Amino acid sequence: MSLLGNILSFNETFVENKEYEKFATTKFPDKRVVILTCMDTRLVELVTEAMNFKNGDVKIVRNAGAIVNHPFGSIMRSLIVAVYQLQADEVLIVGHHDCGMSSLSSEAVIDAMKERGIKQEVVDTLRQAGIEVDKWLSGFNSVEESVAHSVNMVKSHPLMADTIPVHGLVINPSTGKLDLVVDGYKEEEAVL
Repeated sequence: MSLLGNILSFNETFVENKEYEKFATTKFPDKRVVILTCMDTRLVELVTEAMNFKNGDVKIVRNAGAIVNHPFGSIMRSLIVAVYQLQADEVLIVGHHDCGMSSLSSEAVIDAMKERGIKQEVVDTLRQAGIEVDKWLSGFNSVEESVAHSVNMVKSHPLMADTIPVHGLVINPSTGKLDLVVDGYKEEEAVL
């Protein structure tokens, strides 16, 4: 059976047995927090467990590297919606050590694309159209600097209220230990 077939088969039993009932909550986060974190598989449950959050406590937004790299992209939009429509009063940006985005090479990503059938001409056309493909596909050198940058992007956004604390943290994906990078309750920048 395919992965999708397994998912749908399991889901049928899940619904029949009403296993969803233990996850019942509202769309509003009980702790009034929105977290931006990485999509890394090691963090799926670890981030919330390490912070003592349970289902229903927080909104979670995930992407590669927990990066806000465009002030009007989907990540920033999600954070703004969480604050203004879903009752989040604080923002946590949580990067992690040993992140796949650390020192990610655009060349390696493009080479992998080519192996899966994307033609060099497509990449060249995007570059000629002014799309900075290489920059878009590049990672970062320091997770702490990346987190501080994302905190800055959120905090300085013209549509984000000054009253919203934006914190920056780095989690160890093996132990769950959190390191503070930016304390959103203080006016100063990064604690680097």
